[in-house]
Formats: sequence, structure tokens, C-alpha cells
Amino acid sequence: MSIVFPAVLVLMFLGVQGALYFHARTVAMTAATEGAKAAAVEHGTAGDGEAAALGFVNLAGGDDVMTDAAATAAVSPTSVTVVVTGRSLSLVPGWQPLVQQQATAPREALS
Repeated sequence: MSIVFPAVLVLMFLGVQGALYFHARTVAMTAATEGAKAAAVEHGTAGDGEAAALGFVNLAGGDDVMTDAAATAAVSPTSVTVVVTGRSLSLVPGWQPLVQQQATAPREALS
């Protein structure tokens, strides 16, 4: 019994750590998608995409979900790619897993 209880606690903490990581990953993916949609409009810019992505991260919880959040956008004549990076919260002191997600959207253009 004295071996089972610590093992159960470790499994519990691993489950919570996994949930924190995947939540941060989902927020980063959705932020990248929102940024790509904002920059893909006809007169959208890379700055619009970055602002929209970081705005979504702040609405989703900001530093309570993902610390050191940053967004970069690359705009070409036919597509937009937004990359969101940050660090997931962690139960292990000194260890913050890196989260990086990207989304690409086609540019809107009137014919």
C-alpha cells in the first residue's frame, strides 16, 4: 500500500500536467487560426494577424494559460501564415514546456 499511493499521486500529477499542456496547445492553435483569418482579408497586414492572435491569447486567459506568448505572421500574395509560441504552465518548478502552433490561410482577393 505504501508504494501504490505515491504511484497514484504521480499519475494524477502527470494527468494534470498533460491537461495544462494540451490546453495551452489548443489556445495557441486557435490564436494562430484567428490571426491568419485577420491577416487574410483583402487589406490585412502581418500586424493585423499578430495583434489578433495575441488578443485571442489574452482573452483565453493570457499568462494564466500560456506565458511568454508571441506571434509572428508572414504574408505572401497568396497566403498568410501565423505562428504562435509560448510556454505552458507546469507543475514542475523550473520546467515550462514550449508550445508552438501555426495556421495558414489563403489571401482574399477580388477578381
